[in-house]
Amino acid sequence: MFWRFHAGLRRCLAIGLFAVSLSLTPALADGVLSGPVSHVRDGDTLEIVGVPIRLQGLHAPELGEDGGQAAKRFMQDLVAGETLRCELTGEQTYDRFVATCFLAGTDVAAALIRAGLGRDCPRFSGGRYAGLETDQAIERFPLPDYCRP
Repeated sequence: MFWRFHAGLRRCLAIGLFAVSLSLTPALADGVLSGPVSHVRDGDTLEIVGVPIRLQGLHAPELGEDGGQAAKRFMQDLVAGETLRCELTGEQTYDRFVATCFLAGTDVAAALIRAGLGRDCPRFSGGRYAGLETDQAIERFPLPDYCRP
């Protein structure tokens, strides 16, 4: 009897683990990646169940720079564990896929810029975030050369 119970328990555990793995797997279709955020690397890079995403058109300070930790904390508070819908551009930079990501319809890069913790990177955004930049962020975070058109 114990063995029958044990086999049934093993089967239930296997089914449960399979169901959990399906819920954590990002969905990729037609250039769109959807899934829960498993890690926030910094203000402009996050992972959706281990898939690294570089937010297109956003310049956020690096972790060791002024404002870098604040940008990361803001992004963690905004998206950690949440399900995002990311529209992939088809480009990659280093190990990251480039995308514009949305949380319940809100562009997460735009949210970081509105909070004064990042800047529009016009070379890659086409200027779509320029109107959201705060005067403080413009003064505090100079754009790197790669952002200039």
